[in-house]
Amino acid sequence: MASRVAIVCLLGTALAIAACDKPSPANEQAEVASSDEVAATAAPKVDKIDRSRKGERAPDVLFTPAAGGAATTLAAFKGKPVLVNLWATWCAPCVKEMPTLDAAAATLGEKLPVLAISQDMEPAKANAFLAQRKFAHLRAFLDPKLGLSTGYGANLPTTILYGADGKEIWRVTGDMDWTGAEAKKLLAEAA
Repeated sequence: MASRVAIVCLLGTALAIAACDKPSPANEQAEVASSDEVAATAAPKVDKIDRSRKGERAPDVLFTPAAGGAATTLAAFKGKPVLVNLWATWCAPCVKEMPTLDAAAATLGEKLPVLAISQDMEPAKANAFLAQRKFAHLRAFLDPKLGLSTGYGANLPTTILYGADGKEIWRVTGDMDWTGAEAKKLLAEAA
């Protein structure tokens, strides 16, 4: 028993030392970058758009309306473009962008439905959040098994635009002001 404890302690120490030995990518970059390069990389990244999956179909994953009802998939929305937002109550960037997403949904109406699909494992938390915030224009859904975020390999928030053909046009990872000029330009691609 004592030898097992010693081995575990030695292994833990070796891993800790190995991890400390590696510089983080941010530190490594700062050591070799000039001050002009550092200033340029410190600016917020404007182009958060990923078009590398353009033309792909959505994963065939069931999710349910937050208000209750039958489970559905994204394939059920084929025939009109749709904006899918994966979010969770514990995700600060998700919470930050939700009011602008709701405002965008108000102006888009039925032309481009906005599906806000919670990735909370406890549906009651998502429903309480939605009820408290009174988002009137988002179509709220629940995915407590995390099928969509797993299927996409996505970090939260992730927002994906699908065309009327059911194929992906682009995705945004991270929060965005969905009422801003950049978002309006992107959302116009749904036509």
